[in-house]
Amino acid sequence: MGLFDNLFGGSESSGRGITKHEAFTGILLAAAAADGHIADEEARSLWTTIERMKLFSNFTPDKFNRMIDVLLKILKKGGPELLIEKCVPEVPDELRETVFANACDIVLADGVVEDEERELIEKLQNELEIPGDEAMDIVRVMVIKNRG
Repeated sequence: MGLFDNLFGGSESSGRGITKHEAFTGILLAAAAADGHIADEEARSLWTTIERMKLFSNFTPDKFNRMIDVLLKILKKGGPELLIEKCVPEVPDELRETVFANACDIVLADGVVEDEERELIEKLQNELEIPGDEAMDIVRVMVIKNRG
C-alpha cells in the first residue's frame, strides 16, 4: 500500500470486491484496450454487447458510467493484464464462454488482430479454463461474424 493510499484510499473499487457486472465488462474493456488503444469499433461493440444482455437490464447510464470509471482506474493502473487478473475470478461459471466469445468479438471488431490482442485472448482462454477445441470453435464463429 502506498503512502497516499492510507489517506485517500488507493483501492480501485473503494475496498469492495469486483462485482460480476464489473468482471464481465472489465474483461471486454481489457480486450478493447489490449493493443494500447480502444478503437471506435471496439467501444461500440463493447457498449452493444452490454446493452443487449439481461445481466445489465437494471443498469442506468449513470450506473454504467460509475462502473466504467472503476474499471478504467484499474486499466490505467496496471493495463489490460491487471484488469483480466482482477476480473476473471469473479466471472460466474455460466458466463465464462459468453465473456470469452464477446472478448473475441471485440478484438475482431476493428478488423485487425494485433499481437497484444492475440496474447490477451490466449491468456483469457487459459484463465477462464476454456478447452482449446471449444475456444477454437468460438474464435472461428467470431471470425465469420466479423468478415466483411
